[in-house]
Amino acid sequence: MRVRTPLVTAIAAGSLAIAALGAAGTTSHAAAGDGSGTRTVEYFPDAHGEGRHAQVATAVPDRITREKSAPAKTAAATTVTPLQRTGPSEGRLDLVVIGDGYTADQQDDFTADARSKLDAIFAIEPYKSYQGLFNFWLVDAVSNDSGVSGDPTRDVVKDTAVSSYFFCADTERLLCVDEKKVDTYAQQAPDSDIVFVVSNSTKYGGAGYSGLTSTAGHTGIATMSSDHDSSYLIGAHELGHSIGLLADEYQYGGYGTYPGPEPAEPNTTKQTVDGMRDTQAKWYRWLGQDDPSGGTVGAYEGGGYYEYGIYRPTQNSIMRALDTDVFNLPGREAMIAGFYRDADLLTARTSTARTLSASSTLRVDLAPLPQGLSDVRVNWYVDGAEVRRAEGLKTLKASSLGLRKGTHKVTAKAVDRTAALRDPAARKAATNSVSWTVSR
Repeated sequence: MRVRTPLVTAIAAGSLAIAALGAAGTTSHAAAGDGSGTRTVEYFPDAHGEGRHAQVATAVPDRITREKSAPAKTAAATTVTPLQRTGPSEGRLDLVVIGDGYTADQQDDFTADARSKLDAIFAIEPYKSYQGLFNFWLVDAVSNDSGVSGDPTRDVVKDTAVSSYFFCADTERLLCVDEKKVDTYAQQAPDSDIVFVVSNSTKYGGAGYSGLTSTAGHTGIATMSSDHDSSYLIGAHELGHSIGLLADEYQYGGYGTYPGPEPAEPNTTKQTVDGMRDTQAKWYRWLGQDDPSGGTVGAYEGGGYYEYGIYRPTQNSIMRALDTDVFNLPGREAMIAGFYRDADLLTARTSTARTLSASSTLRVDLAPLPQGLSDVRVNWYVDGAEVRRAEGLKTLKASSLGLRKGTHKVTAKAVDRTAALRDPAARKAATNSVSWTVSR
């Protein structure tokens, strides 16, 4: 089993581009939820348009956090429901969904809304083919009032579990939350890599919080309204940052020419098509390929918030605007590599902690990946030599591997041979193994 890489590593790469926005006054200044400063969040002012960034106070406005009329159910007393559990948390990406603006009598509504959002997101590739690498946890945060603040107008204030509110930073569609409260609820789940807050509202809106330091373990929060048909795309886009290390591919008018070094993110570059081919860098392996987003993979000027001197892989993608739900080919590859940074294809069911005998049964579990992009196979090795007749087996007797007298290292390896991965480093990430010591 691999050692998990905190998703803060992913966020750190994406934060380089956001830091460049400092000239426009949108630099983040505070630790997660400390209430002492501001942070930069992403939002989409139009349900089908490009994103923007805003600097918001980490403290929720006093008018939103007025004295509660009655105590709500405390976070420590909440019920956590495993909506999907495909394996141990140390080998999975744990996505925690918290409802806000749902009263005690509306928790069934929250469950239905959460299912709807997750179903929509995980109908998008590559989420669809890799859903089996995720655990989903629902946390029933109980609010005193139904609905959220700022819906439908600024003057509406609701008493809710995590203080969701529209008109954050004087921006109507920006849906902010109290990060400390979110953290408290997320801690109730067995693990927390990513958090979605589904706010009980028909009004379009949401936000993406990156680079958080939470006691629950998550480093990103995506908020979205529950009953707007397009709000799920905000969550799908934000996972592109937190899992795929992807940059935003949109630009701001008037930003001019990109002034920085070669971007760290895999989907933006200072190089042209010829430059990528010459240096064998970035998405050069995909150049000229027909792309599911339309057109071909190339170098399209504009991205990372700048108009000139920086290029993106395709004319459009979900990382550019929410008028599509498609990741381009380089983005899809980065997402799959990101899944495998924090999730395992293969889990040992037979203990690896003790020496086994030749009569022992060796068992492994594969993550339940549906047919689609993934192409997973299991191979078995004795002292580094493959036993081809055992290919594809998940249970076998050690003696069936043709062991000679002595002590041997038996290894089961799972490899995802999907054609969606071309980068050798990504292919390496899509491989994991477990080993036993077997004595005959």
